[in-house]
Amino acid sequence: MKTLGICFGATTIQAVKLHCDPQFKSVEWTKRIAHEGNPRSVFTKLLSDIETFDVDAIAITGRNFRSNVKLTGIAEPLAVECALKEEYRGRPMPELVISAGGETQLVYKIGPHGGIVSVMSGNKCASGTGEFFLQQVRRMGLSLDDAVQLALRGEPHKIAGRCSVFCKSDCTHALNKGEPRENIVAGLCVMMADKLCDIIKDVRCEYVGIIGGGSLNRAMIDILATRFKQLAVPELAPVFEAFGAALWAGENPCLPPPTALDDLFVSNSRVFDVHPSLQSSISMVDFKEQTHEQLRS
Repeated sequence: MKTLGICFGATTIQAVKLHCDPQFKSVEWTKRIAHEGNPRSVFTKLLSDIETFDVDAIAITGRNFRSNVKLTGIAEPLAVECALKEEYRGRPMPELVISAGGETQLVYKIGPHGGIVSVMSGNKCASGTGEFFLQQVRRMGLSLDDAVQLALRGEPHKIAGRCSVFCKSDCTHALNKGEPRENIVAGLCVMMADKLCDIIKDVRCEYVGIIGGGSLNRAMIDILATRFKQLAVPELAPVFEAFGAALWAGENPCLPPPTALDDLFVSNSRVFDVHPSLQSSISMVDFKEQTHEQLRS
C-alpha cells in the first residue's frame, strides 16, 4: 500500500510518500516547498507533478487551508503522535518535542507511549520564528544555507529577543557599525534557542526532540544541544507532520482523491469574512470643498 501525507505549514508545504505495509514501512520520497503565501497554487502543482494514481490513500494536516481541500484531514497533534510512535518504536520516547516552525513555536509534552499529554506555546512575537530569521538573513544578502554556515563559526552578537522590532533594530544597528555578519547571524540563532527554551523553563526534562523547519538550522540545533542532556533530531524532522499523516492514511479510511484537480477545492471557500463594499454607503458621505487658505490653515 502506498500513501501520501501532506502538511500545510505557515510558510511551506511538506509531503511524504510512503510504502505502508503492516510489517514494513519505507519512505519513497519527501518534499518541502515554500508556498510564499499561495498554498493553493503550490499544492496544485505538487499534485500535478507526482503520480497520484500510484497512491492508495492521501491524508492532509496543518493549517486552516486544509479545510478548503476535498481530502481527509487530521489534526497536527494526531499526525505528530503517529510519527512519534513509528520513529521511536521500541525505543524510549522524548519527554518533550519542540515544533519550531515558520510562524509558530510549540512544545508537546509526550507520554511514555507517544501520546501528547499537553501543548505549550510561545508568545505571539515573531522574533523567534523561522520566517523572521529568514527575513533578517535575506536583508544581509544571505541564503539560509550560507547564514547557517556563517553562524557556525561566528561569535554571537547580543540580539534582543523580547520584540521583533527591537530585534530587527539590533541587527540593523550592528550591521551599520560594521559587526561581521557571522556574529549577527550567530546572535540570532542564540536568541531563537533562548525563545524556545523559555517556553519550557519551568518543566524539568532531560530528553528532548525537535521537529519542523527549525531542525534544518544546524547552528541553532548545536546551541540547543548544550541546553539539554539529550537532544534528538529525527531524520524526517523537517516533514514530521506529513510523515505522520502518511502513516495515519495507511491505517484509516480516506476519501478518494478527486479525478480532476479542478474538483480538489471547496467551492467559494474563504478564509476571511467579507463585508459589503464601502461603495454601497457612499450616499451617507457628504463631500465638502475647501479653499487653498483653509487647507493651509
